[in-house]
Amino acid sequence: MNILIAPDSYKDALSARDAAAAISQGVKRGLPNAHCRECPMGDGGEGTLDALLAATGAERKTLKVHDALGRMRNASWGWLAAHRTAFIELAEASGLQHLAQDERTALHSTTLGVGELILAALDAGAKRLLLTLGGSATNDAGAGMLAALGAKLQDAHGRELPPDGVSLAQLETLDLSGLDPRLADIDVETAVDVDNPLLGDHGASAIFGPQKGASMADVERLDAALGHFAQLAARQLGENHSQRPGAGAAGGMGFAASAFLNARLRPGIELVMDQVGFDTLLDDADLVITGEGQLDGQSLAGKTPIGIARKAAQHSIPTVVLAGRLGTGWPAAYDHGVTAAFALADGPISLQDALDRCSQLLSERSESLIRLLAAYA
Repeated sequence: MNILIAPDSYKDALSARDAAAAISQGVKRGLPNAHCRECPMGDGGEGTLDALLAATGAERKTLKVHDALGRMRNASWGWLAAHRTAFIELAEASGLQHLAQDERTALHSTTLGVGELILAALDAGAKRLLLTLGGSATNDAGAGMLAALGAKLQDAHGRELPPDGVSLAQLETLDLSGLDPRLADIDVETAVDVDNPLLGDHGASAIFGPQKGASMADVERLDAALGHFAQLAARQLGENHSQRPGAGAAGGMGFAASAFLNARLRPGIELVMDQVGFDTLLDDADLVITGEGQLDGQSLAGKTPIGIARKAAQHSIPTVVLAGRLGTGWPAAYDHGVTAAFALADGPISLQDALDRCSQLLSERSESLIRLLAAYA
């Protein structure tokens, strides 16, 4: 049996690479003669850079940048010199995984470090940029990125504002004259893992702000601030990008990429599947095993397991999802190519236990799955 193992990361527990290895180990215990092909995946969030580097052979580069709270950290990015292509993962600089639970603040986090990575790519001579969004700690609609790239955000008194989400409420002047001129000559493609707009009940602040430390009052402040920013940008650019599907990705970075970098927004899993040649990998597969931390109704908006299941269904190949948790609305996945889905927990356990034992649980579920399939093969 030829099995394509293509999981995303399991948030706060396993990278996509480690998850693929755990699944493969379980499969091999249950069916020693199985041929497993490991293909770590990502849909724009943390781990997507690793998947792209593994697929393309791009060079991993490291740069010291500001994290979401303005502290210095080492962030990786990818450089494919032959094609003058840079791979930049927002989560490497401004990812939620770099912040402790009590540090998370959607009001004051910033994408400054993402802009610093883009500058490094420009310095290297990049003419194409693949920017992956997801897993962000930020809700600044790309204000930090713009500041790093040379824009000035000023209040009514001409003072420069902190490049965070809540400060956008005081924005009076958006000066883009200092933006790095090299941005005009670079082709930008942006991988988004959701299709939410920037504003409103389904926007960046309302849907994703709470997981980044925002209270309900904070959500209202942020949504109003981002709305004010979007209006100023629309007047200056002559086009309103706030309602574009994916504009709300990564706290509004989808909006900023579209409006200020002239980026094309694509479902992240589709972009990654193109880069890894996923159609070719499916040619001799009998089964696909994928997974991530949670499968739920929101997964249908473009998360890894659904994108993979849809693609595998086009080749009439069954897809099994192994998820840390099956959340509200997950059965809708059956309508999108998923053959079966299983949660990892082997009994009532705490979240911390589930995270600590994720590799073991994933391996055990994989073994049970493959034993069942082998019994009926």
